Amino acid sequence: MKPLLRWAGSKRKLIPQLSQYWTDPQRRYIEPFAGSATLFFALQPAAAVLSDINPELVAFMTEVQANAEAVYNQAIKFPKNSKSYYAIRKLAIDKLSNTKRAARFYYLNRFCFNGIYRTNEKGMFNVPYSGAGTGTFPKLEEFLASVAILKRARILNTDFETTLLQNANENDFVYLDPPYAVGNRRIFRQYGPNSFGLEDLGRLAKLLTELNRRKAQFVLSYAYCAEAIKAFAGWPQKKVFSQRNIAGFAKNRRRAAELIISNVQC
Repeated sequence: MKPLLRWAGSKRKLIPQLSQYWTDPQRRYIEPFAGSATLFFALQPAAAVLSDINPELVAFMTEVQANAEAVYNQAIKFPKNSKSYYAIRKLAIDKLSNTKRAARFYYLNRFCFNGIYRTNEKGMFNVPYSGAGTGTFPKLEEFLASVAILKRARILNTDFETTLLQNANENDFVYLDPPYAVGNRRIFRQYGPNSFGLEDLGRLAKLLTELNRRKAQFVLSYAYCAEAIKAFAGWPQKKVFSQRNIAGFAKNRRRAAELIISNVQC
């Protein structure tokens, strides 16, 4: 099952490795850095909690759960060209209906550069147009099939720590895929200045201990770097490789090393 959204940093190519940890389909699935929730759509759990600090992403997910066809029909009406893209990007979301706001988000996601979500200091989406050839809409039937899976989830707009402390319990399956903050690289603040950063690694490490105490199963994916190896040293770590498409250009593809950390051996 394909996710509804394109998303920079999606774990689509790690699904074969990550899905090996999903051994009990009866578990509830929790993902506090949802993004496009690629693994959630691949596993199709019966019940889930998805959360993200991005209010536009959460508003989109919530609206398509309630009014999927209306969102889709509005999104495909928007003209597919550069001039229209920038005009739609400039729309004031506080003046839009919930349906049009969600349709705008979906349209921009389909036609923005490389599926990136980025905002300026004022919180305004500022990713440039990618071109009509790189973003297409699925058929309505495919869209609705993905929405049917999404309806199994409770959607929250909360910080990852709040999400886990208020929801994770025994036997839950928790997948964590935070933005990668690495000391020797320029940190990409995906949602603005308050996005996950190096200073949050310690907070995340403490949460892993708490999840284990609660007898929840967790799986964490992170960049293979000294900071992550040190922060999560108390848990089994597996080094894996995935193909990365740097800056969206095929000629710059490379294999990137990543860590998978879990309290269950696989």
